[in-house]
Amino acid sequence: MSEYIPSPSVWVAEQVELYEGSNGKEGTTLIRDGRETGLPVIIVRHTGRTTNAIRKTPLMKVVDGENYVLVASKGGSPKHPVWYHNLKADPNVEIRDEDKLYDMTVREVSDPAERTRLWELAVEAYSPYHEYQLKTERLIPVFIAEPVS
Repeated sequence: MSEYIPSPSVWVAEQVELYEGSNGKEGTTLIRDGRETGLPVIIVRHTGRTTNAIRKTPLMKVVDGENYVLVASKGGSPKHPVWYHNLKADPNVEIRDEDKLYDMTVREVSDPAERTRLWELAVEAYSPYHEYQLKTERLIPVFIAEPVS
């Protein structure tokens, strides 16, 4: 079993700890400036591509049927978030949605029509994604997480 290494980002580590420590009863919405925003999040457990350690990342909850949409926005930064590279290296993830755990496989969406449809779902769930795309020249990657069959 791999070791879990908390995020070096304090707010990420604290949100994961609160979410998991309460078995999905607390910390289930995005926490900013110490307050919950009411915007639902999930925890994505993935494998670090260089450390091979377990990493956990809170992401906005965007659903498409039984699938989850994962948006690698990094707030409109010119670079992809580290977790993007981890998912590209190992597409097997576990998603915690409150007290439920799902084994899933992710793929980056490359089909333009599928990406557009999923992007619209993501922006509907979290409108700042639109602003993030305007801030950066990179096309913000979109993943679809599908249940392992």
